[in-house]
Amino acid sequence: MKIGVIGLGLIGGSIFKNLLEGKKHDVVGISRSVNEYNVSKDYNNLRGCDLVFVCTPMNVTLDILDKLEDYLNEKTIVTDVCSLKEFVSKKTYRYKFIPSHPMAGTEHQGWDYAFPDLFEGATWAVTLKDDTSLDDFSILKSVIEELGANTVMTTPQEHDKAVALISHAPMLIAQALCKNIENNELAQKLASSGFRDTTRLAMSNVEMANDMIVMNCDNIKDVVMMLNSNIDKLFNSDYKKEASEIKAFRQNLYQ
Repeated sequence: MKIGVIGLGLIGGSIFKNLLEGKKHDVVGISRSVNEYNVSKDYNNLRGCDLVFVCTPMNVTLDILDKLEDYLNEKTIVTDVCSLKEFVSKKTYRYKFIPSHPMAGTEHQGWDYAFPDLFEGATWAVTLKDDTSLDDFSILKSVIEELGANTVMTTPQEHDKAVALISHAPMLIAQALCKNIENNELAQKLASSGFRDTTRLAMSNVEMANDMIVMNCDNIKDVVMMLNSNIDKLFNSDYKKEASEIKAFRQNLYQ
């Protein structure tokens, strides 16, 4: 199978390195900044691809998807890795587009931090469109599994609500916690592993973070309101009982 990867940052670079290391496919990369084997700036290298991963920033993904119509045939399967799915699901293309989103990453960014095992044990959300065939989904699913991830089916709308709960709002909250101690030197000196782990998401790629906040704003606001409500409940309840139940829930969540 010939597989193309557009954009070789942390996600695209990790996909590229994994597939290249596996030596099961003919893998080509498209990048403006990476100079490696089988990587170029020329989109013509994507001709004849069976599957293409679009791993560019969200704010340029729609432009890239449009551009691909000049290079790919109607049999090519294309997927993106954007952390929002509704905005990419509204248009049809001459190729077979299946929106998806790998739930994996680190606080780092770029090709140098990409590594083949990034997706090992990760969850990969896939949103099927009305015109998606089971055969095409099976091809994408098989490659996702080669990368080490497990697919979860969802709708674009439910996906965007869910990631607001578990990714986008937590990132915003981590940033707000950092702002809380900007003017408290003692807090900065005392900050240790707990604060570091809680605010790790504040190290997110700034361009990606901006896209998340701007493009998923309504869902994030709903989560922040829910958070405020739950904080009020904790303050005004049997806190010891509530904390014990939350601890048990947290332990079961990752078993």
